[in-house]
Amino acid sequence: MSSQEATTPIGVIGGGYVGLVTGVCFAALGHDVTIRDIDPAKVDMLNAGRPPIYEHGLRELMAEHTGRLTYTLSLGDMLRASEIVFIAVDTPPTHSGDADLSRVMRVVDELAEVGADGHILVMKSTVPVGTGAKVRAALDERGLESVGYVSNPEFLKEGVAIEDFRHPDRVVIGSSVDEHGDRVAALYDPVDTTVLRTTVPTAEMIKYASNAFLATKISFINEIANVCEEVDADVTMVAEGMGFDRRIGRQFLNAGIGFGGSCFPKDVSALKQLAGNSGYHFQLLTSVIEVNELQKRRVIGKLKRHLGGLAGKRIALLGLAFKPGTDDMREAASLVLAGRLMAEASDVVAWDPVVRDLEGHLRGVEAAETPEDALRGADAAVIVTEWPEVLGIDWGAARGLMRTPVVIDGRNALDAAEMAGAGFTYEGIGRGAPLGVGAVA
Repeated sequence: MSSQEATTPIGVIGGGYVGLVTGVCFAALGHDVTIRDIDPAKVDMLNAGRPPIYEHGLRELMAEHTGRLTYTLSLGDMLRASEIVFIAVDTPPTHSGDADLSRVMRVVDELAEVGADGHILVMKSTVPVGTGAKVRAALDERGLESVGYVSNPEFLKEGVAIEDFRHPDRVVIGSSVDEHGDRVAALYDPVDTTVLRTTVPTAEMIKYASNAFLATKISFINEIANVCEEVDADVTMVAEGMGFDRRIGRQFLNAGIGFGGSCFPKDVSALKQLAGNSGYHFQLLTSVIEVNELQKRRVIGKLKRHLGGLAGKRIALLGLAFKPGTDDMREAASLVLAGRLMAEASDVVAWDPVVRDLEGHLRGVEAAETPEDALRGADAAVIVTEWPEVLGIDWGAARGLMRTPVVIDGRNALDAAEMAGAGFTYEGIGRGAPLGVGAVA
């Protein structure tokens, strides 16, 4: 990287999962980065060196490159300190299933108020196809014809986001002006990967299509798991056998209680809605969404088969975040499980190593300090998130803590035979008949 490229000043609008990781990683590549957020508490935390999210290695990387990182509430200060500006604001689903672009368009309005001549805007937020044209028109209407626009969708997986930035499968850059795309592509010169140059609409569609396909693989293997339970087959071996086929691959063939998080649920819904708005009924994605919702609720049926009625039963949820390595609770399976259990008049106790704000997410759920505390006196335990601490539980000793040794493994994270040998009634997802002394055939 040349010295000029190494010191390209970068701005980031939005200090959440995507914006913060992107900004810190660009600082690690040698760029001066200014991150702007509208939340004063978040900016105060960042200036104190404390990330407002949990992401492995992020706090340490922030500290290592603190001299190249600035955090501010001021859009004007960020613009004056930058040439290329990444937009990384939320685009949550609306009630209709469309992506809510209000935050994106608010940024355009603010740019017009402050002035952003000569900057290049880079869209990192996940936005529907056609957003680039909408933003371009809005910029032109506000006298910002000199502002460039590039689509650069993110493919960061929470929990390993820094590693994904450093070693991506690909970098996608969509632009209508080659010079603008060239300048953004140059930022990734130190990264050893394929850079795919395309149009803005195609770049937008690549992001949605990628997430929708991965979500489809998850729902497909969950459907296979449900059939396996009916025919006494083991979905873990089925997935392994499928994965040897290079046309299929082993990734995202892990049966469980469904996908969650900030990306898959909303992106699948948004793509389905986009197709519908265009006059096309995307029937496959309708099924993907339905399977995912039903998969979470099947756990309740498993508990009822083993415990009978759930009223007054103490149920332990081990793990709350939608996946290990993050504190993200958006669309987490634990939200549905806890809600359904409390509707059945169960007493719910939960443990997670990083999610602590249960009142903000799971009002009425008791918080446990350790996995063992959650298991103490429980009539059943559900493994929701396969944290290392859960995998490392001494289950032989844990059996004595529980009132009824029933474990529903929502992630197929444990060895079924070992759990049965330790005296548990154990049931995974799609692993054949339940095992253990109290198993119900």
